[in-house]
Amino acid sequence: MRNLASLRNWSIVNLECADTMLKALLARAHQKHRTVGFPKQPPVLPDRWRGRPQLDAAKCPDGCRVCADICPTDALAVKGGQVELDLGRCLFCPECERACPEGAIRFTAEHRLAASSREALVLGEARPLSEQLAKALERRARKLFGRSLKLRQVSAGGCNGCEADVNVLNTVVFDLGRFGIQFVASPRHADGLLITGPVTGNMESALCRTYQAVPSPKLVIAVGACAISGGPYAGHAEQRNGAESVVPVDLYIPGCPPHPITILDGLLRLLGRLDSA
Repeated sequence: MRNLASLRNWSIVNLECADTMLKALLARAHQKHRTVGFPKQPPVLPDRWRGRPQLDAAKCPDGCRVCADICPTDALAVKGGQVELDLGRCLFCPECERACPEGAIRFTAEHRLAASSREALVLGEARPLSEQLAKALERRARKLFGRSLKLRQVSAGGCNGCEADVNVLNTVVFDLGRFGIQFVASPRHADGLLITGPVTGNMESALCRTYQAVPSPKLVIAVGACAISGGPYAGHAEQRNGAESVVPVDLYIPGCPPHPITILDGLLRLLGRLDSA
């Protein structure tokens, strides 16, 4: 009798598992293909999306500092009568766009924001977009990381905004794994670090130890205004104004938070999977 009862329970469990699996398969069939077409197709972004800002110096009246004075992170500066905007500090809030009386600054729908150097994030005199975008790793590094890139994500005091958009890349919509890019649990299994947050005092030593645990050669990617410059916390005594003050950075992806497509675009450019423009 005991054996019959065990067999019945085992059969019930198997039927329940089969029913759950069938429901999951039917749900996926109903949803159809959910993965975005990017990078083969242009990304579809929300109408309210605020991407790369565009400056029109010709519209700036002499002596006007309205945009610079209203910026909460000092991302805007007026130098020699010219306006400069630091994407590494920018929170992509609309305050400067609203305040400018001449419409000299506006946010476009351009999702390509990642850069290979801190200087390339400063927008001022007109430069081709291709000169500002992230450059691919040199050939030997691409050979090492190009087909299989393992990253350890470090939240160094972030608000969870950038962390959430990084995690979204693992979902079926973006499917980061199709590019050979994966997040791993241990820095000893990683090719590099993806850092979010301003690097608080409590996280500084943890970040250093994590970086040291990654075998060389290794990459460091700073995601979000906080990880690049400290963001709204810049200058506070309890944080380090971003990852670069603690470890060397190879790729900067600005935003607050950056859109998942912006993060993916930066990663693919670093690996030489996208054209320079």
